[in-house]
Order: sequence, then C-alpha cells, then structure tokens
Amino acid sequence: MRPEGVLITGGAGFVGSSLALRLKRQHPELRVIALDNLKRRGSELNIPRLQGSGVEFVHGDIRNAEDLAISGKVDLLLECSAEPSVLAGYGSSPHYLLQTNLTGTLNLLEYCRAHGIRMLFLSTSRVYPIAALNSIRIEETETRYEIAELQELPGISRRGISEDFPLTGPRSLYGATKLASEMFIEEYAYAYSVETIVNRCGVIAGPWQMGKIDQGVVVLWVARHVFGQPLSYIGFGGTGKQVRDVLHIDDLCDLVDHQIANFGSLKGKVFTVGGGREVSFSLLELTTLCETITGSRVPFSRVAQNRPADVPIYLSDNTRITEATSWWPRRNAERLIRDICDWICSNREQLARVLAA
Repeated sequence: MRPEGVLITGGAGFVGSSLALRLKRQHPELRVIALDNLKRRGSELNIPRLQGSGVEFVHGDIRNAEDLAISGKVDLLLECSAEPSVLAGYGSSPHYLLQTNLTGTLNLLEYCRAHGIRMLFLSTSRVYPIAALNSIRIEETETRYEIAELQELPGISRRGISEDFPLTGPRSLYGATKLASEMFIEEYAYAYSVETIVNRCGVIAGPWQMGKIDQGVVVLWVARHVFGQPLSYIGFGGTGKQVRDVLHIDDLCDLVDHQIANFGSLKGKVFTVGGGREVSFSLLELTTLCETITGSRVPFSRVAQNRPADVPIYLSDNTRITEATSWWPRRNAERLIRDICDWICSNREQLARVLAA
C-alpha cells in the first residue's frame, strides 16, 4: 500500500531532492515534505525546484527533535540526511558528523516509533572496514584495478562486495556512524516493530549534485572539464587506477519507488545497492569519458600518498536486491556523464559559483 505522506530528510540535498521531485512527479496525489538544514553549499538552489513542483519545504535540522513536528499525515520517512564525507572528522572535530549521523538518526527513529511511521534508510558502502577492503586481492590493468578471481574473505567476488562481507575493524568515523545507525534501526525494528529497509549505497551521481573532492567526485570531475580547471590523481602512486562503481540517481529513484510500493515484502532487509561492475570506472577512465563528452582537456597533478580511508576498488554486488525486486542499474557510464555535462552546461552561470569556486 502506497503512503499518503512522505517526509524526506536531507530533502534539499542531491539525493533527497531528486527523490522528492520524482515521487511528486510520479504520484501527484502524494504529500511530499522535504526537510533540510541547508548546510551544504548549493542545496539552496533546490528550494525553488521543490516548491515549484508542489513539494513542501521545511527548514529544519534532524539534530533537533522539535524540528520534526510536522503537521498533517506522514506515514513514511526517507532518511537521506547525513554528513556524507568519508573524510569528515579527520584532522578536525567530529562533533557535527556524530550529532547529525548518529543523534539525528536516533531522533528520527523516535519520531517513527511515536507516530507509527515506516523508514527507508540510505546507508553507505563505507560501513565495510578499510583494512578488509584493502586486503581484497586485485589485478592491475593498463587503466584500472580489477578484483581477482581468488579471494580469502567471504562476501567478495568478481561481481563486487555483497552484504556478507566482514564488518569487523575500523571503517572511518563516517562509516561508523552509519553502521551504528543500522544497528539502532535493527533494535527499533525488534523492540518497537518499526518497519524499515536499509540500502547500503555506493557512489551515487547525477545532475544537481554539488560535487566536491571529498564527496561527489564524479560531478566534480565533469565540472572541472567544463570549466577548464585542474584536477589531481590522489593516492595509489598517483596512477588514477582506483575504481568505483557509480549509480545514476535516476536508477536509485527507480529502486526507491519500487521499494515504497512493496515495503511490506521487503521490510527488515539490508541491501547492497550500486552501479555494479557494469557501471564502474577508474579515475583514468573517467577522465577519458569527460574528455570525449566535453571536448576539453585539463591539467593533472599527481599525489602518490593515500588519504585516510582510501581503498583501491569498490564494486557493489547487487545480487540480493536484484533477486528481491528484479531491479538493476539501467543507465550506463556514458549516459551518466552526458547527463551531468548537459546539466552543468545548461545552468553554467548559476553553477559556476558552486562548482567552479
């Protein structure tokens, strides 16, 4: 049964606003509320888009339980708010990270418990430990790293990382807050019968993402080519061979819409969700795509040293979510980069102060 009212936290952010607009477009009768603290630069640009499409915008912060006093019918929460950078808390205070990603989740769970609301929680592939990810056996090709056939750890194959990959070991403060949130979600489901679904998402990208070096690197890469600005290959000897799978935001919207419609049969599950091996590329391969699509070449520097939490490769094994829903990513890497490029070029003046700053 579809909900009557959906509250999307982080609703002016890239993922939250994309979901809000899609749901309102697909289901005009649905009440959609987007709540956001507007901390991330560029999120304010989404407010006119949301309000112009009939989405209600609330300026609020999940760290403050009183900001969740939403009047009217709400029976589903899409939790898209987070401090999203894996580098957050390194070399600076982790206070905002912990308060947003952990205390905020607890406030939302209390809100769901008190009002009988379902929760769909967007977690992260960063719940998996850094040392374990770095111990994956890899092969090096001319342009990228690949996962080797033979592995010692469970939950890893040529397809990528599955839900059975080990969870023991440090993973970054960001990853720790998301894994802790998953554990609290499990406890609230058990103790209070809160109905939940958890998606462990890999890299997500697409139009309206305000990319930075620490989060949203695909959009940053395209933007630097459009605006003719320099880039760097950081870590792994400065080779640019590190690999990620990348999920087009429209593919995520397709999945979430299906999960909402089939919540009852999917509740209590944790799913790995990403672009998979088919939609993956190294930074070197991303550069080639950007050069081909934008017609621009930019200067590169190389930094050999790895940063905290760097891993050589991450691919999402979507087997479980595909078996449960028949969903898989339908938009390939070229489509992703072209969509981002078209968006930047169509809004060049407006986006220059955010993406070219």
